[in-house]
Amino acid sequence: MPNHDPHPYVDPAWVRGLTQRRLSRRDVLRLAGVGGGAIATSSLLAACGVSGGKAQKQAASFWTGKTQSGSAVFANWPYYMDVKGKSHPSLDRFTRQTGINVKYKEVVQEMPSFYGKIQPVLGAGQSTGYDIIVMTNGVYLDKLLAANYLVPLDQTQMPNFHKNAGPAIKDPGYDPGNKYTMAWQSGITGIGWNPKYVKEPIHSYQDLMNPKYKGKIGMFADNADLPNLALQGIGVDCEKSTPTDWKKAADTLKKQRPLVRQYYEQNYIGPLSKGDIWISMAWSGDIFIANTSNPGLDLQFVVPDEGGLIWTDNMCIPIHVEHPVDAMKLMDYYYDPKPAAMLTEYINYITPVPACKDVILQDAAKATKKSDQQNLTDLAHSPLVFPTSEMVSNVHNYRVLNADEEKQWNSLFEPIYQA
Repeated sequence: MPNHDPHPYVDPAWVRGLTQRRLSRRDVLRLAGVGGGAIATSSLLAACGVSGGKAQKQAASFWTGKTQSGSAVFANWPYYMDVKGKSHPSLDRFTRQTGINVKYKEVVQEMPSFYGKIQPVLGAGQSTGYDIIVMTNGVYLDKLLAANYLVPLDQTQMPNFHKNAGPAIKDPGYDPGNKYTMAWQSGITGIGWNPKYVKEPIHSYQDLMNPKYKGKIGMFADNADLPNLALQGIGVDCEKSTPTDWKKAADTLKKQRPLVRQYYEQNYIGPLSKGDIWISMAWSGDIFIANTSNPGLDLQFVVPDEGGLIWTDNMCIPIHVEHPVDAMKLMDYYYDPKPAAMLTEYINYITPVPACKDVILQDAAKATKKSDQQNLTDLAHSPLVFPTSEMVSNVHNYRVLNADEEKQWNSLFEPIYQA
């Protein structure tokens, strides 16, 4: 059927295949303690004994005598690497610099299935065939840590990381000291709105409760973002929240429910762009990609005053790895601002290397097309890709639950968006 809309909308969920990857990420977060029988992160880390001292001893033992082999296999999500034609320019540059040939595999379709594929192999003491795997913080990364299935990183081979990694991804709670992981990319959950319909500035979670937007509010239909953002909204640090806090957050969401047009699984950007909803919970990357993919669209995004949420995809090395030194070199390579910029210019997620902003601006100045100049300049100045220090200081990781807590959590929040 022809589209007669004078402002045709391109759903950013389909740009570069983001739909499947994002849904899988949210499933991971749900399973990481908000609906999937998770074990508390602290218990997992205690169980596998990944204290600083033990990790250092493990690292020293593992890396002794290891040398570069000249090849590496990188397992990642689809559409998560820069592309030109049939090649990946940043990987080609790495090969020219190091002599290491990289086989890039887009094999991570979702965390549960990928973990189910590699866990039996690792448990049998065999190589997965991958030297680097990308895992989202959550239950499956925790499972790998708990089972000692990840190689402790050689901190002496991470000069770019130690020099250029942004404060938002250094020393994360799920991997203190970055002993096993280095961030690949991140995203933020906050509030999005369409200024065509919402004229006043949006800055608070309470704006999602405003009766003037009745029937024009979108919320997420999930057991991760919805409850955790609601906890922040009532003034509670979601990571440290108690069952009493959960009840208060659930009560707040129940009171809000008559105002909500729909609880969306992932397709909220279309309604937000067209005016079916005016304000909604939102992912930072969705808003940026929607605007860049649809000229004239000017959706806005904010981390609410009460706090937003952050997720991170992480590079790590599985045990029984065949090319560990090559893997370390490739992981650290992406903390050089130049390749970090090449990556950011293509995928538009929150980069772990803030210094690549200057490289993007340099690329904008060199661009021969005016449109390229503008796009790169907009990218470099976008807080959705380069969050401000204020934004970074006001985002939180998701609450991780043990099995008993999970049951209570589910009983409180699932009925709200499933009704």
